[in-house]
Amino acid sequence: MKSKDKYVLYKAQEGSPTIKEWREDERPREKLLLKGAKSLSDAELIAILLGSGTKGISAVDVARNLLMKFGELSKLAYRDLSEYHTIKGVGKTKAVKLAAAFEISKRARAEDYLSKKIIRGPEDIASIYIPRFMGKMNEAFMVLLLNASNQIIREVVVSEGILNSSLVHPREVFRMAITEMSAAVFLLHNHPSGNTEPSREDINITRRLVEAGKTIDIKVIDHLIIAGENYTSFAEMGLL
Repeated sequence: MKSKDKYVLYKAQEGSPTIKEWREDERPREKLLLKGAKSLSDAELIAILLGSGTKGISAVDVARNLLMKFGELSKLAYRDLSEYHTIKGVGKTKAVKLAAAFEISKRARAEDYLSKKIIRGPEDIASIYIPRFMGKMNEAFMVLLLNASNQIIREVVVSEGILNSSLVHPREVFRMAITEMSAAVFLLHNHPSGNTEPSREDINITRRLVEAGKTIDIKVIDHLIIAGENYTSFAEMGLL
């Protein structure tokens, strides 16, 4: 917890829990307008997202409690929606605001990375998509379409939200690849269970996709299983 956060909370707890009672230039929203977003602490930024506190607790207090329970901002951003509800003053509406804001941040960072990055190996893909899959409770199968320079030109979610979503048909995988004139594809799906080991079905469908790709001259570079903060590369395991 930054000292600035503690200072603001101290003031809030010393008989003035309502932010409206604070001096105008110390209220998070007004402070952002006057001095810019960089002048705000993590707790103050989150307080703006929350919009309001609850009885006897200011929005900054609620934000402080979120940070104290889940750790610094980077860890808070990857918590599941339901976990935010465990903090007093964070109901469904506020939890949705937090989840949406953090997802915007993750997507913006990934898009910026994708616009410049040449994919050289599984670690490049993992660095982009581990944050995207973090906290996701349902399984999804994604195909990344690459150009001849190994840059991602598009991502396609082939299957999501059903058991064994990795069991996809080659036609579903390569249809968009042909449309986009992709030189290669990169496959990935998540294991919400946290188990990084590929199942027999994962291995079989991957081999089918590799053979289908050879037929139409579109290379399958790799297939990643993402599980929490870890991943398994089929290419590194010699399964392609």
